[in-house]
Amino acid sequence: MTSVMTGCSITKFIPENEFLINKVMIESTDKSINASEYEPYIKQKGNTKWFSALRIPLATYSLAGKDSTKWINKTLKNIGEKPVTLDSTLTESTCNDLRSAMQNNGFLNANVETRTKIHKKNKIDITYILTPGKKFHINNITYDIQDDNIEKKLDVIYPKEKRIKAGAVFSINSLEQERRIITSALTNNGYYHFHKNFISYTADSIPGKELVDLILHIAKYEKPGVKTDTLHTCYKINNIIYSSTEGDRIPLRANVLKENTWLEEGKPFSTEMLKRTYNSLGKLQAVKYTNIQFKEAGEGLLDCNIRVSPSTPNSISFQPEGTNTAGDLGAAVSLTYENRNLFRGSEVFSVKLRGAYEAITGLEGYQNQNYIEYGIESKILFPSFMCPFLSYDFKRRSYSTTEIGVSYNLQNRPEFHRRVFSGSVRYRWTDSSQKHQYKVDIIDLNYVYMPWISSTFKDNYLDNVDNKNVILKYNYEDLFIMKIGFGMTYSHKNNAFKINCETAGNILNGISHITKMQKDANKHYKIFNIAYAQYAKFDFDYTHKFSFDQNNQLVMHAALGVAYPYGNSTVLPFEKRYFSGGANSVRGWSVRGLGPGSFKGKDGAIDFINQTGDMKLDLNMEFRTALFWKLHGAAFIDAGNIWTLREYKEQPGGQFHLDSFYRQIAVAYGLGIRLNFSYFILRFDMGMKAINPAYESKNDHYPLFHPNMNRDFAFHFAVGMPF
Repeated sequence: MTSVMTGCSITKFIPENEFLINKVMIESTDKSINASEYEPYIKQKGNTKWFSALRIPLATYSLAGKDSTKWINKTLKNIGEKPVTLDSTLTESTCNDLRSAMQNNGFLNANVETRTKIHKKNKIDITYILTPGKKFHINNITYDIQDDNIEKKLDVIYPKEKRIKAGAVFSINSLEQERRIITSALTNNGYYHFHKNFISYTADSIPGKELVDLILHIAKYEKPGVKTDTLHTCYKINNIIYSSTEGDRIPLRANVLKENTWLEEGKPFSTEMLKRTYNSLGKLQAVKYTNIQFKEAGEGLLDCNIRVSPSTPNSISFQPEGTNTAGDLGAAVSLTYENRNLFRGSEVFSVKLRGAYEAITGLEGYQNQNYIEYGIESKILFPSFMCPFLSYDFKRRSYSTTEIGVSYNLQNRPEFHRRVFSGSVRYRWTDSSQKHQYKVDIIDLNYVYMPWISSTFKDNYLDNVDNKNVILKYNYEDLFIMKIGFGMTYSHKNNAFKINCETAGNILNGISHITKMQKDANKHYKIFNIAYAQYAKFDFDYTHKFSFDQNNQLVMHAALGVAYPYGNSTVLPFEKRYFSGGANSVRGWSVRGLGPGSFKGKDGAIDFINQTGDMKLDLNMEFRTALFWKLHGAAFIDAGNIWTLREYKEQPGGQFHLDSFYRQIAVAYGLGIRLNFSYFILRFDMGMKAINPAYESKNDHYPLFHPNMNRDFAFHFAVGMPF
């Protein structure tokens, strides 16, 4: 298909004496300058290229005929991309912008030239050649501050040793940054009417040298309609008044409003405190939006009116689901009630009811052929730290929440009945930069109770001597999990990483030793006659993006997870074990279809119990490109696997060994299509195995050279990006 499209005449819609832009490049005569930093100033970059190589949108446009009345021609032009031809006006404008950009960086004698190369069929290459020259530096800087009060105040809040100094590069960008810093310093210290236009510069270059003498001016206050300039007024907050846009009283307690208001009566006006007040009130679920207005109340005084628009306090949502598990059809429905202002402090209280039914077929020897599930989950979310040991200042400076939740889940299957009770107390907070997010699970309790197990299931899987599986049996016993955990997420520009760690059973194990409890026949301590899990788990996830242009980027991802059962446990709880394969892992394998190590399920089938592990490694590289409309494409290479840290006879070849694990890393490759609707993304990924660690023959080991679609292909549908 590609060869057909690229073989058509992509220049047939180009008028005579015009040229199709083939390549646009940028070079610098000074090799110490990174020319690519100036690429954003180029105004004509040619037609869009898929994966930075294929001009498919242009080729699609060129498939159209010249009869614009035909439907097919209009359609091809709409989904394709019109040829980008050389515009000399835009080329000249680009040269001017590039020259200005270099001058703004201190290269006052910068020059830009263009070099063109014309190819056959009316194609042209354009190269912008940057000649920056030498950088100019500040020789001397003096201050002309016409307001004595501001001069005195500035010496305290922004002393001269912190300002731009002689010897610094004469850069328009740094001078603008200096204006912003001074403006921010003054507006954060009472100067309500001050703005950066009161600050200006006079620059005088020294002949024959790359040096500039600089004067920074701060003018007096110019009041609209008054010819005479006056001194700038420093304002303090006089009264803070709260009101509702709905006309009624504000549905929030007075102390909640005060805790989320950073402006203080009697203190100087501050734009930073104003911003924090907007952010703090904006994070309250009971508040739809906030409008803060100021009014002069005498010389140097401001009255502050904080108008709050309350959100709808109650809501009910209904969500139906359809399920298909290995051909067994079912349905589920959930009903959620939410109150966003339970105690007039913007506490969010929610109750979720869920019911599910699935008609199970093909199970012989079981009485009930259907699956039924009922669940109830209740949470209350407080918009601050509910902790007596933290300082008031720390609580205010952190955008925090406290969550208390309980849930109960009832599952009745033909093979067994399971009951799960959970309770938790969690803290979540974000620092003022919004780059770091933290979470602490103070306590998370899970009680798994198995009131009934079918005798058929016990005989065939749990107690069968020939098929006895310690991992399987452990996950069908009553179990108590008491864990604590910590997590941190960082996201800024092209980097993001996550760290999570948790431990379970240590407090209970300490109690068991202190009270000198006796172990049962399986050498387990028990609490309330129930064995408890004991383990430690650590996860690390890192993503980095390389952006080539607005349509193409390369994303690198690495994830490592390790969990180790010890003390009262020899096996991790099933919910805490790792699996590999699927839409967010090594995409040449189906979900839970890879590992551990070189282990292979019976007859090549997925073994959902045994294909789990205590350690996981994921390495991913994905090239993402914009196609057309809301359609995006991706090409990816994935690698990774899971391993067990202990040796289990049910998982031969699954244990991690430092001297051999690298030979068990699976590799896959593939293509993906994504529908990007901004608020959510539908993703379709098609993966192929390249290196398979669970092999029986050479062909199985290296599917890259011996591909088999039935054996090596996996299709994945998901919502959201893989990482």
